[in-house]
Amino acid sequence: MVNKKTRLVVIGNGMAGIRTIEELLKMGADEYEITVFGAEPQPNYNRILLSPVLSGEMKFQETILNDWGWYEDNHITLHVGKLVTKIDRHRCVVETADGLVVPYDRLLIATGSNPIMLPIPGMNLPGVLAYRSIDDVEKMLIAAKTSKRAVVIGGGLLGLEAANGLAIQGMEVAVVHLCEWPMERQLDRVGGGLLKEALEKRGMKFYLARQSEAVLGEDKVTGLRFKDGEEIAADLLVMAAGIRPNIALAKSAGIHCERGIVVSDTMQTYDPKIYAVGECVQHRGQVYGLVAPLFEQAKVAANHLAEYGRMRYEGSSVSTKLKVTGIDLFSAGDFNPGEGDEELILQDAARGVYKKLVLRDNKLRGAVMYGDTVDGSWYFQMMRDGTDISDLREYILFGQGHLGDSGRGGAASVANMPDSAEICGCNGVCKGTIVKAIVEKKLFTLEEVRAHTKASSSCGSCTGLVEALLANTLGGDYSTKPSKKALCACTELTHDEVRAAITKLSLKALPDLMQTLSWKNPDGCHVCRPALNYYLLSAWPGVYQDDSRSRFINERVHANIQKDGT
Repeated sequence: MVNKKTRLVVIGNGMAGIRTIEELLKMGADEYEITVFGAEPQPNYNRILLSPVLSGEMKFQETILNDWGWYEDNHITLHVGKLVTKIDRHRCVVETADGLVVPYDRLLIATGSNPIMLPIPGMNLPGVLAYRSIDDVEKMLIAAKTSKRAVVIGGGLLGLEAANGLAIQGMEVAVVHLCEWPMERQLDRVGGGLLKEALEKRGMKFYLARQSEAVLGEDKVTGLRFKDGEEIAADLLVMAAGIRPNIALAKSAGIHCERGIVVSDTMQTYDPKIYAVGECVQHRGQVYGLVAPLFEQAKVAANHLAEYGRMRYEGSSVSTKLKVTGIDLFSAGDFNPGEGDEELILQDAARGVYKKLVLRDNKLRGAVMYGDTVDGSWYFQMMRDGTDISDLREYILFGQGHLGDSGRGGAASVANMPDSAEICGCNGVCKGTIVKAIVEKKLFTLEEVRAHTKASSSCGSCTGLVEALLANTLGGDYSTKPSKKALCACTELTHDEVRAAITKLSLKALPDLMQTLSWKNPDGCHVCRPALNYYLLSAWPGVYQDDSRSRFINERVHANIQKDGT
């Protein structure tokens, strides 16, 4: 007699839902027959990497976490492009918009979040986009070919990533923000001011402490009007004003929701057959929008689906690192001092470095770092561990050592970290796990470490530490070359290497740059010319003259190509 498998249905093909399945499979829980529904037509991809896709530094294919073959290999039934519209808890079935009905014994809701679209006149005009999915990014890239001026509403993490990507695509970008400085949830006023100055040098404009009143235009967007009556022009308007948990489906099924789907420490809803993870979830009054807490939730949910029942989710400490090329900043914990708190501040205007640590009872409560973020992981670990820093007060601001974001020169310092030190916050990977994998599996490259441990595979901010571990463990056998990604086919140099060369070699013109750096195509291509034009503008404001031919190379090359290729 064949034992009937338990039917597990997952609503949501994103990072949180699929990570839960990955964890479940690792536990050897083969008693499940798994069905996954995804509203988007793609397999599971890394949303954190939408920013480099928008800027042209990555292709969408490089962001895919689980390709079609992964679902087949693990005998998972995948329905993409299918929207689940109903959960019938009495019949234990889910129904899709096109009438498909699938029964479940256990249900996992991972519906994520929706972008907040401001309820102002004109928000439905063509040219108004959100920034949440690869579909949004593709629309923005198309718009960038034919549009000149972009306005981004929202000066938070997503908004600045969108603004940076559009600027690299050659657009004039203005950022509109309700608060007095950007990223106010992650930075204090000083850190936010430094970030604003750095982005202004790249050509971005900021309209701060402004409230949007209406999107202008009749047939398409032409601008934005503020409450004070001022108007600014726009050919493209991106709303990146935050996200809201997507709870509509759960709520319609009678599942208890507040801001998010309310779950217990076992990630179960009020219906014990139904679990929930990710941005749609509310746990102990908190909702999370960063990937590390989502993966922690996934591990707990998988543990209970596997009927181990040992783990509990007790909430997450979070840190933020901005993913805008060339801008180094880090924040964690509560960096706004309260009564009884102490502040330790280091500021070096010449180097563009700012650090603030907030202490209470000789323990680190919060940190803001700008320009020098190499000790972010160290500070964050001390916050999570509740380390008494009494003996470190004199030098804690100066850091644990010179790890370096690229990992070079940091081998000695990273060697002093305990095996329990967390290296990759997104995936919860500690030093000991990485070193063990390097030694036992004979790993020699960053890509191999990513594949075997998932360290550095999400936001990438821990890449330097992982490279330092490789260098320390392997010594002379380690090389970073396999992990390099060239700017385009015209060169073997990366984006960062080109930017560094522009400054170091005082390259102030496109022809000189291409000749000096041995460009394979002396005229460049549609990928590199807009990027180089932007990098030169950023490095030499007032000296380098904007090259309109480079700014609109995409439009000029592709404007007359039809669907049939003619």
